[in-house]
Amino acid sequence: MTGLTDEDIAMARAAIGRSERRREVLDTQSLRRFSVAIGGEGDVGGRRPVLAHWAWFLPTPLDGEIGADGHPLRGGFLPAIAALPRRMFAATAIRFEAPLLLDAEAEAVTRIADVRHKAGRTGELVFVDIERSIAQRGAVCVTERQTLVYRAAGDGAPLALPTPDGAAHVAAEGGAVWTPSTVQLFRFSAVTFNGHRIHYDRPYATAIEGYPALIVHGPFVAAKLAEMAAGSGVLAHFAFRAQAPCFVDQPIRLGPAGDGAFHAIRCDGAIATVAQAGYR
Repeated sequence: MTGLTDEDIAMARAAIGRSERRREVLDTQSLRRFSVAIGGEGDVGGRRPVLAHWAWFLPTPLDGEIGADGHPLRGGFLPAIAALPRRMFAATAIRFEAPLLLDAEAEAVTRIADVRHKAGRTGELVFVDIERSIAQRGAVCVTERQTLVYRAAGDGAPLALPTPDGAAHVAAEGGAVWTPSTVQLFRFSAVTFNGHRIHYDRPYATAIEGYPALIVHGPFVAAKLAEMAAGSGVLAHFAFRAQAPCFVDQPIRLGPAGDGAFHAIRCDGAIATVAQAGYR
C-alpha cells in the first residue's frame, strides 16, 4: 500500500486548470545543441529536428528547489502526490501547426489538463496530463499533451537479456540499431536540463531506484523515432507511448511498423516505445 488517500487524490485533482505562461527567444544555439545531442549534424539552418520545440522553455529550478531524485521539488506547478515518490514521462501527443521562427520571441502556455488515479498491476498510479502550446506572432505553432506517471517506490525493471528472437528483431532490416552510451544519455540530460538521476547517476539508479543500469530517457527514444518518421514526409502530428524501459549500452532497434507506426524494440524482443506519425 502507498498510503494514497482520498484527500491526496482530491488535492492532486485540485491542480487541474493550473497554468503558467512564459516568453522566450528561440535561439539558434540551443537548437543546434539539441540537434547534436540526438545524433543530428547541428545544421539547423537546413533541416531542423522534428521535436525542435523541446530545445526551449526548459524547467530551471534553483539549487534549493531540487529534490533527492534530481527532479524539481514536489508542490510547485505540478501536484505534489507525496505518497508516490517516483515520477516518469509516459507519453505525449504533438501537433505541428506552423514552423517555429529562430531567434524570435515565442510564448508558451502550459496547463494541467487532467489528473487521473488508477490501480495497476504494480500498485497505485496517478497520471497527470499537461497541455502546452507555443505561439509566435499571435499564431499557435506547436501543441503538445504530455502524460507523466507517478508510482510507488520499489524495485525497477530487470535488465533486458538478449534472446534469439530479440536479436532477430534488432538485426532486422527496415530500421536502424542504436546502442545508447553513457555519454549520449548525459548529453541529452544536459541539453533538456533534465536532472533525473536515473539517466546519469548509476549508484543512485541501482541502489535507490532499483534499476540494473542507467535508464534511457523515453523522450530520447521518441526523438530518434521522430527523426526516422520525418524521413517519409512532413509531419502533421506525432505521438509516442513508453511501454518498457531501455538500458544504457544495450542495442535498440528503431524501425517502421506499418501505417505510420514506429517501434523501438529492445534486445530481448520487448517493444519499449510505440510511436505514431501523421503526415501533411
